[in-house]
Parts: sequence; C-alpha cells; structure tokens
Amino acid sequence: MAPKKKFSKDDIIEAAFEIAREEGIDSISVRKVADKIGSSIAPIYVNFTDVDELKNAVLNKIHDISQQMLMTKYSENPFLNIGIASLKFAREYKVLFKDLVMNSNTHLKNVQPSNSSLLEQMKQGSRLDGFTDEELADILFKMKVFQMGLSVMDVYGFLPEEFTEEKLIEVLEGTGKDVIAAAGLRQAGRLD
Repeated sequence: MAPKKKFSKDDIIEAAFEIAREEGIDSISVRKVADKIGSSIAPIYVNFTDVDELKNAVLNKIHDISQQMLMTKYSENPFLNIGIASLKFAREYKVLFKDLVMNSNTHLKNVQPSNSSLLEQMKQGSRLDGFTDEELADILFKMKVFQMGLSVMDVYGFLPEEFTEEKLIEVLEGTGKDVIAAAGLRQAGRLD
C-alpha cells in the first residue's frame, strides 16, 4: 500500500484560496477543500479547528497579496501607486473583489490596509507636500470613492471596450491631479 500523501497547512490554504478566487470566500467548505487537494477532510481538521479558521487564513493571504501589490512601484508617484494597486487587484481577482466589495460581509475590513499606512505612503511623494494629515485623509477618501467606482464599473463590464488598463490608469491619474489641485485651491482659500 502506498503511503498517504501529506498536505501542509500552506497546501490547504492555497486550495481554499483558489476556491475563494473562483467562487467567493463564503463558498469555502472543508469538503470542497478536501476535494480540491484530493484527500479526506482529516488533513484540514488536523490544521484548522473549523472552516472559519480556514477562511481567516485565506483572508490573511488576500491581505498579504494586496499589501504586496500596494508596495509595488507601478509609477514614480506613490499616491498613484495606491490606486493602480487597487485597480490591478480588482482586475486580477474579480470574484474576490466582487465578494469583498459588493456582498454584505465583514471580510473587506480584514484585508484593507489601514488609512495610516496609506497616508504614510502618500507622504512619500512630493506632490502632496504642504497638506495636513486631515487634508491628506480627505484626498485619500475622495480617491477611494472614485477608484472603487471605477473598479466596480470595470469588473462588471460597464466601461467602453477601449478602456484598457492603461486608459484606466490615465483616468485615475487625471482625477487624482484634479482632486489634489482642488484641495490646494481650498487650502489657499480660493475654493469653498
């Protein structure tokens, strides 16, 4: 008799992640993961007390992926890189993005970076010098609203076909410049 194949905790998390990527986080079940790795449910319960613990491990993996994307230098502009990372995540992980953003669940707060870390990333660019933390937070919020809407329109196919990733980044960058310019005018007392 051949020895039974051993499955590591990482193998199990990867299988559960693939299920989440294809079907959504709430589609993860112990049985589906066992089927995906070709085993009984025993290896899953050896590594995780229940399906919620496994889902939390998948959410940690999603958080790590989004952090890695946030740290990637897509342009010379650290603030623009935040938006590009968000757009790229939505495009590459459409089902997860839809699940995290559009479904009424608490998963999104577990994978989103903190505002304080995003503000620190924004401060790395000279374009935002001279703004207070409160003003930077306002700029960030406005761009999050725009980027989220743009991502939703993209993943649901509501944008014209000619909207390539490059075009989306161009629109994102232009809107960011407009929001920053308006914040500068407001700061100077030239805009209500």
